[in-house]
Amino acid sequence: MFVAYTVAAVVFGLMNVGTGLAKIRGSERVVSKLSHAGVPSSWFVPLGLLNLAGAAGLWIGIAWRPIGIAAATGLLLYFAGAVLTHLRARDTENLPMPAVLTVLAAIPLALAIASA
Repeated sequence: MFVAYTVAAVVFGLMNVGTGLAKIRGSERVVSKLSHAGVPSSWFVPLGLLNLAGAAGLWIGIAWRPIGIAAATGLLLYFAGAVLTHLRARDTENLPMPAVLTVLAAIPLALAIASA
């Protein structure tokens, strides 16, 4: 399970770095989706930093599993919140991405718990 968690942590961590940097840099593709869901622009940087912190936590969790479990739990809740935000705004057009990321966040969490 250690190898499986390591692969999941690295891959999902890289995905979170990408989306976090896009939010921080104000990428038009990401900004338009967040704005359409009603997220204020003042939240873009803090949300991006949460993505980066989650990625770092997953990677630290390779060596110290409790941090990996905490980071994976945080990312699962983060993306579940994104799904709820899009649902609340009735933004079904942009709902699939956070829904998929919520499901993907469960993978490193399950593997971290299994390999603890």
